[in-house]
Amino acid sequence: MDQLVRFGVSLDQRLLNKFDRHITRRKYASRSEALRDLIRDSLVGQEWDDNKETIGTLTFVYDHHVRDLTSKLTNIQHDYQRQILSGMHMHLDHDHCLEVLVVKGKGSEIKKVADALVSVKGVKHGKLMMATTGKALR
Repeated sequence: MDQLVRFGVSLDQRLLNKFDRHITRRKYASRSEALRDLIRDSLVGQEWDDNKETIGTLTFVYDHHVRDLTSKLTNIQHDYQRQILSGMHMHLDHDHCLEVLVVKGKGSEIKKVADALVSVKGVKHGKLMMATTGKALR
């Protein structure tokens, strides 16, 4: 196990108050745990490199009544079957569907998958959420 190190941080009182409210809302056990989570999140962002293997989720909402949209989305997903590990489909209402895809590969490949799917006419909103393989985090 790595050595635990204590250090001090100076913050503006208003910023600290906002941070404490964040800690309460998120139900962190301590400021330390909340700070560790923020640091890890920042490191994950740095890990998301075009040439490194990484993972993520792509979430998008679309109107399934748009002509040929479902077929187009399925064809794109087949084109990127190496990067798409799993998917979940959910009917939101009579007109709209939610799709969540788990993706893995080089960052540049995953971005291509996301761009290809989110840019199709009829997709109302989409977001690629980066994650990490965890190899570089402790």
